Amino acid sequence: MQALILFLISLWSLNIVEAAEVTQKNVILSTTTSTQDSGLLGVLVPLFEKQTGYSVKTVPVGTGQALALAAKGDADVALVHAPSLEKQYVAEGKLLNRRLVMYNDFVIIGPKEDPAKVRSSKSASGALKAIEQAKVSFVSRSDNSGTHNLEKSLWKAAGIEPKGSWYMEARQGMGATLGFANERNAYTITDRGTYLALRNGVSPLRNRVRLRILIEGDRALLNIYSVVEVNPANGPRINSVGGKAFADFMVAPETQNVIRKFGKKFGQSLFIPVAGKKEDDLGTK
Repeated sequence: MQALILFLISLWSLNIVEAAEVTQKNVILSTTTSTQDSGLLGVLVPLFEKQTGYSVKTVPVGTGQALALAAKGDADVALVHAPSLEKQYVAEGKLLNRRLVMYNDFVIIGPKEDPAKVRSSKSASGALKAIEQAKVSFVSRSDNSGTHNLEKSLWKAAGIEPKGSWYMEARQGMGATLGFANERNAYTITDRGTYLALRNGVSPLRNRVRLRILIEGDRALLNIYSVVEVNPANGPRINSVGGKAFADFMVAPETQNVIRKFGKKFGQSLFIPVAGKKEDDLGTK
């Protein structure tokens, strides 16, 4: 009887160890929808899994939600694009070791006819002011994402609190918001990578966007992506070793080269790798 009990205890212990090992080989990545919708993660995640043996579960949501998931201990690492919000979580100790990965830019897109005449605007905030004055359709992500936070900062710079039937809230990711705006022939703000991927029909969403880029090049539209590790104290299930492995992978020279080449079919890289650089130097010639 004692031998049976010892055998059952040993079997139970073995199962616990095996379950822990399986868990430790899983990495939960919370990330912005643009890294998914552009197709970039479809290239990088399999490469990481092949190199390390980890299995990645990707949770593509708005950056605000992605950071909140990591802060609650529901993710092991985050790939996001809202610098001020990221720095806030790091200052609070919820997230650790924020490192720059890449950047592209946001653009304001809209109908070819440009009824608000935003092309003549000298800045992104000026373009939004023209849209508000013309009361023409504008679609906001309205999801506390990096894109939405950028949009809110532009409205603030323009001295406008957008409201009215012309201002529509998608409350969805970047790809879905682009589809929403495209169906309504409306203006919106998007990261360039997702826009090009959808316009050319190569995104996982297999969608095409007719809307044109009308405003670009304003430094206020710079779109910086960082990878941040999660404080193990945030929760008992955090795979901090796996999370760090993914973060290290994102800034490794080989990965940075893959990022540099991604999207060259469009005649330009969708993302510019910047690991090791300073934020203030980005976007300068």
